[in-house]
Amino acid sequence: MSSSSVDHSDPVFDLHRGGKLAVASTVPLTSREDLSLAYTPGVARVCEAIAADPGLVDEYTWVSHTVAVVTDGSAVLGLGNIGPRAAMPVMEGKAVLFKQFGGVDAVPVCLDTQDTDEIVSVVTALAPSFGGINLEDISAPRCFEIERRLDEALSIPVFHDDQHGTAIVVLAALRNAATLLNRKLGDLRVVVSGAGAAGVAVTRMLAAGGVNPGDIVVCDSRGILHADRDGLTSVKAELAEFTNAAGRQGDITAALRDADVLIGVSGGQIPEEAVAGMASGGIVFALANPTPEVHPEVAGRHVAVVATGRSDFPNQINNVLAFPGVFRGALDARATRITDNMKVAAADAIAAVVAENLTADAIVPSPLDPRVAPAVAEAVLDAARRDGVARA
Repeated sequence: MSSSSVDHSDPVFDLHRGGKLAVASTVPLTSREDLSLAYTPGVARVCEAIAADPGLVDEYTWVSHTVAVVTDGSAVLGLGNIGPRAAMPVMEGKAVLFKQFGGVDAVPVCLDTQDTDEIVSVVTALAPSFGGINLEDISAPRCFEIERRLDEALSIPVFHDDQHGTAIVVLAALRNAATLLNRKLGDLRVVVSGAGAAGVAVTRMLAAGGVNPGDIVVCDSRGILHADRDGLTSVKAELAEFTNAAGRQGDITAALRDADVLIGVSGGQIPEEAVAGMASGGIVFALANPTPEVHPEVAGRHVAVVATGRSDFPNQINNVLAFPGVFRGALDARATRITDNMKVAAADAIAAVVAENLTADAIVPSPLDPRVAPAVAEAVLDAARRDGVARA
């Protein structure tokens, strides 16, 4: 195998050599008695108990604290459709984040198929080994159907992080930005640039969290989504039905004219003159990585608060603020699914961590803030109980 693409002086490759994960035993194996308890003959009694009462699997196996991180390699980071093997370093990294920030064990599952039916079938068959399914880096629009079908088929949480993790943190950040500027979410006119997985989820989350859906305008590469536009996919047509009550048409510049908020989740570049046309005291979240839709220095000339997806600028909108705590709370609740109320509760918890110390450069916590995951987990657990989806 050629190694011409590997720079052996690059410390990144040193860190990844041998992978970032390993399996560790939680029980001693130093005597015959240990062996007889951990394996035969003792293990048979546990198997028989679970066969008689399947709910015991949560108490006597790793299921209650383990999720599968599932991808088909079709939309990995900003790299595109690079396949399941090339996706593995990212899935390993995701598993490390789960463990570090949420105390959740996670197993990368990279599938060598991009067929929707096959993915649903394989994940359904694997589900008894896990307490939750985290879908990752699966391209739109297939990701919507895959998540929906798995959510319907399984009695454990299914969560597509590229959609909902992003949306949760965006809602948290927008809530704090609005508070800082003495604004209410229901009074904001919001433009979402991008109608893929993240754009769809952000739009729905903002509506669930208090933004008037009629005051949200969604744009794709062809311009504003509106009910009279031809050629919309079913997902985009659904967005057009409940957003853009004024029936605005045109390009991103037209959409942003006098808008209060821009949320970029598209990767396409937005010209400075479009941002300059926003209302005074505006908010820009330019979340494309590695190149934001609007450079933060450019956006900062025209608006009051700027956030990106990058760690080298203030206000990083990072999914790690959401998914470890969301799954920790859902697993603790033994939830059958993750509801919209659980997601909104997660956003509120993230926002609350820094609510007493808001500045234009600190509307969300640091991804390394140890307060975040426990706060999110507790909020999600409480919401699961209120929604009647908790089994614990």
